[in-house]
Amino acid sequence: MSFDPAFFWDALLRPSGPFLEGLWRTVYISVLAQFLAVIIGLGVALMRRSKRRWVTAVAGFYIWILRGTPLLVQLVLVYNGLAAAEIYSFSDLTLLGVTVTGVFQAALVTLAINESAYMAEIIRAGIDSVGKGQSEAALAIGMTPRSAMRWIILPQALRFIVPPLGNNFNAMMKTTSILSVIGVDELFLNTQAISSTTFRTFEVFIVAALYYLMLTTLWSFVQAWLEARLNASAGISRPPTIGQRLFGGGRAVVRAEAP
Repeated sequence: MSFDPAFFWDALLRPSGPFLEGLWRTVYISVLAQFLAVIIGLGVALMRRSKRRWVTAVAGFYIWILRGTPLLVQLVLVYNGLAAAEIYSFSDLTLLGVTVTGVFQAALVTLAINESAYMAEIIRAGIDSVGKGQSEAALAIGMTPRSAMRWIILPQALRFIVPPLGNNFNAMMKTTSILSVIGVDELFLNTQAISSTTFRTFEVFIVAALYYLMLTTLWSFVQAWLEARLNASAGISRPPTIGQRLFGGGRAVVRAEAP
């Protein structure tokens, strides 16, 4: 079967309702999962910096397990494994008049927990990048360790956290495609359904690839803006350009301006 340009352009420029629904679901499940991952990851990162060895050990074990096993295996274990072991079965819930399906809950939980292990290390590294003198100065003026972390350390650590966080979120949007194995009707699964009914597999999946590319490219612009704002507030100029982010090559020159 030859390539059909007319079908391709129609699918690209006038996507069907199910395709757009899958695209929208890919976006909001990525945003929700990343948001939860940052919250959980912050807690795990603080545990990793604890002076109590057992707390540090628990956090380290959590990170080791989640980063050392495939996300696909974790997804199947959470959705199918827990139900098969009669531990917990995800069922549909209705919240504020909105029905949240069991597969969506399982997907969100799995993505958030998996990503939190990576976010924990990113946040911990970001916090450690802030000079110890900052926290010592905050404590010296009477701030509590919690207040110092909230108002002094974390705001400065954001400059180190945002770049890898943004990269991970970009990867998250592409990783949502594996949710199709448990029946989450995101972009990939809906594309498969359209392919099955139209028999235009090549054209349909090229369109899906271009929409994934659009999502990641748009986020690259947002990430560049965020990093530029954070670098400007820290007196650092010339962050990586959009071209370097999207196509690689080149070398960003980062200079700290003299105080």
